[in-house]
Formats: sequence, C-alpha cells, structure tokens
Amino acid sequence: MTSVPGTEPINERIAVKYTDLNDEDCSIAQALAVVGDWWTLLLIRDIVGGMNRFDGLQRALGVSRKTLTDRLAMLVERGVLERRPYSAHPPRFEYHLTDSGHGLVPVLIALQDWGGRFVLGDGTLTATSGPTSAEAQRVHALVGRRLPALQLTSAAGERRDPVAPARWSVIFCFPGAYPPGGDGYPPGWAQIPGTTGCTLESLTFRDRAEEFTGRGAQVHGVSTQRPDQLAAFSRHAQLPFALLSDEDLELAAALRLPTFRAAGVERLKRLTLVVDGDRTIRATLYPITDPAGSVHDALELIDSMAVPRPA
Repeated sequence: MTSVPGTEPINERIAVKYTDLNDEDCSIAQALAVVGDWWTLLLIRDIVGGMNRFDGLQRALGVSRKTLTDRLAMLVERGVLERRPYSAHPPRFEYHLTDSGHGLVPVLIALQDWGGRFVLGDGTLTATSGPTSAEAQRVHALVGRRLPALQLTSAAGERRDPVAPARWSVIFCFPGAYPPGGDGYPPGWAQIPGTTGCTLESLTFRDRAEEFTGRGAQVHGVSTQRPDQLAAFSRHAQLPFALLSDEDLELAAALRLPTFRAAGVERLKRLTLVVDGDRTIRATLYPITDPAGSVHDALELIDSMAVPRPA
C-alpha cells in the first residue's frame, strides 16, 4: 500500500542524516543535513519571529513534544541555536539564534519569496500584490502582534530600534529610494509593478512630519538598502526622520513581511505599520497603490485609534 508523502505520522518520517548523503564536499548537501527537515526550518522561522519558549513553539507548530525536543537539541548541538535560562526552579530555557542561526535568515526570506511568487502566485515579479492575496492577508494578520526587540542600522550608522519611545510609531517600508546620480536604481526598476513612488512617499512624510509629531507619533522609514545609500537619499530629500536599513532582513523575517528580489537584493514591498508604545501592531496598510495618499491614511488610522487623554 502506498501513502501520500506528508500524510504519514510524524514519528514515521525519517530525517536524512549527513552520513547518508554521501557528498561530503557539497556544502548544499551538508547544509541540508542540518536544516533539510521541514520542521527545522519552520522552527527557525518562529524563533526569528520572537517565539523562544518550548511551549509556545509546540503550540504554534502543532508538532509532538518529542519531535520538538529532538529538533531543538540537534540545532543547539550544531550551533544554530543557544539556550538561555529564564527560570531556575524549575529549570527552563529560551532558544535564540546564534550567528550561525542568523545566517539562515536570508534562506527563510528566499524561500518565502519563491513560495509567494511561484507557488502561491503566477510567477510574476512584482513589488506589490492584490488586496485579497495571501500576502495581504498575512500583513493584515499582524494586527495585535507585538514586534520583537531588534536593532536596525540608521543612515547615520547607529543601531536603532524601529519602535520609537513615543505614543505611536509609524514604520513605512519601501523598496528603494535614491538621489539623482550615484549608483541609482537597478536596471528595469520602473518596469516592476509597485516600485515607483518611494521618493514621493518619503517627501510626503517629510512635508507632513509636524502632523505626526502633533499626534505623538514618530516616523521611521525602512528599506533593505545599505545605510550609505539611505544616508545619501536622506540628505538629498532633507528628511527630518530616520531611515533604517534592514539589509540583514531582521525585520522582514521577524514579521514575515512580503519581499521581492531585484538586482540580486531582497527588497521590502511597500507597506506601513502603526505600532503603539507597547510594541503592539495596531494597524497595517497593504497593498499601497497610492504612496502619497498612504501618508494621509496613516494619519487617519492614528486619529481613529487615539484615546482622549484625561483632563
């Protein structure tokens, strides 16, 4: 009797061991020996997203406790994860990525990008998606989720939290913005749907910056561009708020934000997050078809959620 792959009980699925690969010189084969099991990559995905404790991981994945224990132990042994105690009595540990584990973040993003484009999509290269797409549903489902602690590099070269010490943080993610001259936009950039409008969006946030400040909101722009590229654009546009580089894809992976690949670089698709002072995402804008209009939409979202302060 034959069975459909993936329908057999979990404990009957046998992960390939590196000794079975018989390809000691192939780094792809040896990497798959560590992360080739599908539970392993899903586990790393959730740890990147800020879920670090055993019970939370077990509930989220729906995996057996034995399977999860085995995977965690293997990843700690291989140096992908490290254990950090958070309770002495009884002893309890959190699991965090090591430098080796952080090296898998681009792998997760590449898989997500490929899956969104070729499995869930029709193969079209695009910097946006439809309002009822799986990507849009994933972004809207972020409402109510706490943004995990992370540090991005500002255009000034400083490490900064994208969530500001303010009542509201407005984080607008954009594919890429460049000043005239210099290395400029990648070839074919304007032909990718959803890429154009980054400069207009940034300038509109600049021109309405006081309206955000008056509402107790601080604006941050986030792109996967290098900090020096963001610095050049920020100087050209005279932006009063910080641009942050997610070139290591930390924010993108933590929230599973939609991305696309252009000129060999993973790019964030255009979207906006409104985050409160407790790091909870209160509203999202995606897809954005009107970059300038989305600034007004962000202001309206803050107004709709604002609670009058006591007299």
